[in-house]
Amino acid sequence: MSLLRIRNLSVDFATASGKFRAVDGVDMSVDKGEVLAVVGESGSGKSVSMLALMGLLPWTATITADELTFEGRDLKSISPRERRQIIGKDMAMIFQEPMSSLNPCFTVGYQIKEALRIHLGLDRAARHKRAIELFDQVGIPAPETRLSNFPHQMSGGMNQRVMIAMAIACKPKLLIADEPTTALDVTIQAQILDLLVGLREENDMALVLITHDMGVVAETAERVSVQYAGQKAEEQPVRDLFEHPFHPYTSALLDALPERATSKLLPTIPGVVPGQFDRPAGCLFSPRCRYADEKCKSTPPVACGTEQGQARCHYPLVAEQGAQQ
Repeated sequence: MSLLRIRNLSVDFATASGKFRAVDGVDMSVDKGEVLAVVGESGSGKSVSMLALMGLLPWTATITADELTFEGRDLKSISPRERRQIIGKDMAMIFQEPMSSLNPCFTVGYQIKEALRIHLGLDRAARHKRAIELFDQVGIPAPETRLSNFPHQMSGGMNQRVMIAMAIACKPKLLIADEPTTALDVTIQAQILDLLVGLREENDMALVLITHDMGVVAETAERVSVQYAGQKAEEQPVRDLFEHPFHPYTSALLDALPERATSKLLPTIPGVVPGQFDRPAGCLFSPRCRYADEKCKSTPPVACGTEQGQARCHYPLVAEQGAQQ
């Protein structure tokens, strides 16, 4: 049984100009101890999908799904109290913006100790000891002193480490990391990724890594889910995706990597991700796709798959090798 199963997840936001669909029919499964990378441009619905899973979207969001289960428990039907027992303990998330995710009115030490009190029931001395251990584990210098700092007294990188420490405090079974290294320099990025991978191996923890960095994906993930304009465009094991991408969007992302450049100018993907009022009638990627024809522009594609993975495309790039069934 998969640790996490998501089937046909959609998220709509009510806006002054009408309904906007940010996530459109996304499927996802994560096994115990697995590392799944979710990649795509800004606006592809990566973070919104995970926030919907965590129950952290605002009241303007309408969430629908055929299946939304964690360890066999139906997250759609459980009570808010039961969900709070799961979120932050068995399922945790490292948010993308630490400066806006931490409460500016409380010290970072208070905030991490509060999570330990609520989910683990530790007494004051045990909470203090565990908080110091966690700060030391994520590389915060002078951890005992730093516990008394407010978020504004720490750098963005240090606040990111605090967020990571809070997320791993209760040894979750599933950790969702939304751009966990955004505010860190290159050397520290490697340390944090090594830390997350080490924790995953030590605790048999599943990891969903939301990132724009395909280098991180290549080094860390086992499977890759590519999202575009709220839909899942492709999913494959990481090695297969880098060697033989199915979807033209994935291929274009890989072509834009500096190490793959064959000229002085980096290849780019023309155009932008469609918004609320310019969504194509057919394939959402068709206005930017060099392979698109009239069928692509008029008929939405359905996901077709092989044993290795699947792609939402009328003409998968390796169709001649049996990608399309």
